[in-house]
Amino acid sequence: QVQLTESGGGLVHSGGSLSLSCAASGRTAGLYILGWFRQAPGKEREFVVAITPSGGITNLPDSLKGRFTISRDNAKNTVYLQMNSLEPEDTAVYYCAAKPRFGPTYEFWGQGTQVTVSS
Repeated sequence: QVQLTESGGGLVHSGGSLSLSCAASGRTAGLYILGWFRQAPGKEREFVVAITPSGGITNLPDSLKGRFTISRDNAKNTVYLQMNSLEPEDTAVYYCAAKPRFGPTYEFWGQGTQVTVSS
């Protein structure tokens, strides 16, 4: 069992930055791939990026490349999402999720944190 707690969301003007954090707890939390998803109003949940325990990172969607960066502190079992040059289209609830390294699906989810970008 892995518990995930996100923090760091908020309201920011277009062009601004936010950093999200997700603390993972549980005896085996350090063994999981940790990822970020987002869901904008009226849209389906979208995969953003993930990072393995050894630091391997998935590709970001083209619209996020150069703006979003994922990192991980294994000593703290925490994953971060640094978001720069934010746009109103980035407004969404951002979720942290955990997946076993060789498992097909994300099994554990955080409660989500709201990010709102005003124009």
